[in-house]
Amino acid sequence: MTEAGVIIVGAGHGGAQAAIALRQNGYAGRIRMVGREPEIPYERPPLSKEYLARDKSFERIQIRPAAFWEDKGVEIITGEEVVTVDAAAHHVALHSGAVLEYGQLIWATGGEPRRLACPGGDLAGVHVVRTRADVDAIMAELDSVAHVAVIGGGYIGLEAAAVLRKLGKEVVLLEALPRVLARVAGEPLSHFFEAEHRAQGVDIRTGVSVVSLEGEGRVSGVALADGTIVAADMVIVGVGIIPSVEPLLSAGAKGGNGVEVDAQCRTSLPDIFAIGDCAAHANGFADGAVIRLESVQNANDQANVVAKTICGQPVHYAATPWFWSNQYDLKLQTVGLSIGHDQAVLRGDPATRSFSVVYLKDGAVRALDCVNSVKNYVQGRKLVEARAVINPALLGDSAIPLQDMVSA
Repeated sequence: MTEAGVIIVGAGHGGAQAAIALRQNGYAGRIRMVGREPEIPYERPPLSKEYLARDKSFERIQIRPAAFWEDKGVEIITGEEVVTVDAAAHHVALHSGAVLEYGQLIWATGGEPRRLACPGGDLAGVHVVRTRADVDAIMAELDSVAHVAVIGGGYIGLEAAAVLRKLGKEVVLLEALPRVLARVAGEPLSHFFEAEHRAQGVDIRTGVSVVSLEGEGRVSGVALADGTIVAADMVIVGVGIIPSVEPLLSAGAKGGNGVEVDAQCRTSLPDIFAIGDCAAHANGFADGAVIRLESVQNANDQANVVAKTICGQPVHYAATPWFWSNQYDLKLQTVGLSIGHDQAVLRGDPATRSFSVVYLKDGAVRALDCVNSVKNYVQGRKLVEARAVINPALLGDSAIPLQDMVSA
């Protein structure tokens, strides 16, 4: 352990958990966390839900209060960004020009939201949802906004649409693919959420292409490839992120769409680890494919792996992936990865607003999407972890508890 200690680049979920886990595992050295935002670490999932809806104050979404970090001896450097990494010299240079030496470096920067490259993408009134500042900017304008266009039918777009409807806004959601959630879920779940949002008054249009944003100074509409102009006083863009790894790649780290890490989350550079949304790793639940998982669970679990490894207790990252999304009164819980599934079994009736979709690959259970069905989520997790081979007819019979299939 060097006097330079550990530097954590990124003050989101992964960075915060890395600092917490280092102390929990007995690390007594210096810990410095460098974050681009002016705030101390806070939770990001509520930004598109409770925080945007004004149901939670910022203080209530802080991961820990300021006094906690002081008590644990974690130095937080806010409003700063690492611009270069010198892996041989073990130091990083900040945007301000300061140079910091490290013993170990944990890269937990997440990613930047993708912006629209089409004409008009930089007009006033066009927003993304990634930081507190992003959502504060949206909320500052909402009182004078009546029509909102949401571009992107992933979780961020759908969650934002749900909150905006709750706030009384007219919402049009535009998705380029044939269905919402197409990249992460099967057709039964996509169709259910499309129907739910339409029932709540959201105008969902799939298979559409945005060619430009219209307006003089401020956005007034979205132009589609078919010539349609969708009126909009505000546009919210939710079309994914670009992992923030350029300084590491420039320093020679292996990667591309993220920085590649091994089972202990080590990069190809000495004493440098990467975790969370920006870390590309071989995942056993994806048959060993190198992927990035954009979830709080993944960031936290990888942070724990790195902390134990630095503290001399090397462990392998093998956590079961899980995710969640809240929309209206619907709680979606996902366990496993449905990537490459060849069969989707519907369990229960979507009309009851409590059901699950079980995903199979080569006959084995690989993932579940559970809507208002905590029991299926908890019991189904064991089937996913066992890669249980169950008759699809049994999986689809909601009268038979999944727990019985686990036992069998």
